[in-house]
Amino acid sequence: MTGRSGIFSGDNPFDLTRSWMLEAQETEPNDPNAIALATVDDKGMPNARMVLLKEVEDDAFVFYTNFGSQKAQEIESAGTAAFVMHWKSLRRQIRVRGFVEKEDGEKADAYFASRSLQSRIGAWASRQSQPLKSRTELMANVAKVTARQGPSPKRPPFWGGFRIVPIEIEFWADGAFRMHDRFVWKRESVDQMWQASRLNP
Repeated sequence: MTGRSGIFSGDNPFDLTRSWMLEAQETEPNDPNAIALATVDDKGMPNARMVLLKEVEDDAFVFYTNFGSQKAQEIESAGTAAFVMHWKSLRRQIRVRGFVEKEDGEKADAYFASRSLQSRIGAWASRQSQPLKSRTELMANVAKVTARQGPSPKRPPFWGGFRIVPIEIEFWADGAFRMHDRFVWKRESVDQMWQASRLNP
């Protein structure tokens, strides 16, 4: 692809994502891996919320959540999701759209084990997205789980990851006088080759 500026170097959108994320780790004050995740419910009503992207694989993006949460239910129903990652310090963003696969195997086990004990206890104690009478009730659940699970809780069967396998990845970088740089990688299906092109700002 011709006419790219230096920040768009390379022909692999996942390598470029990793490169931008590494730069963001040096400039963003909080959560350089935060993404605004978008889903739709069974009536087509959209939803968005912030989650943390935990891994950029060779052909997918991975995050973790409670499978009973609203976002998880919407993802499993639609089979698709989108997200935007924005870094104010770098004046850059990445937009992704694609299909979603569940990650509930060894990789999910390993990531869960790497979390702090408090986070693992919290995953067991919270019935994410369900009504809660009070914070007292939540802390009581935490106490029960702590007593029951002990110091090394394993991953709950209702908690794990989702892998977004994209068919479109767009990179945006701020330009003077709103003459921004935009490049998009597209493919018709996840088993086809990427086609990259520049977009008008």
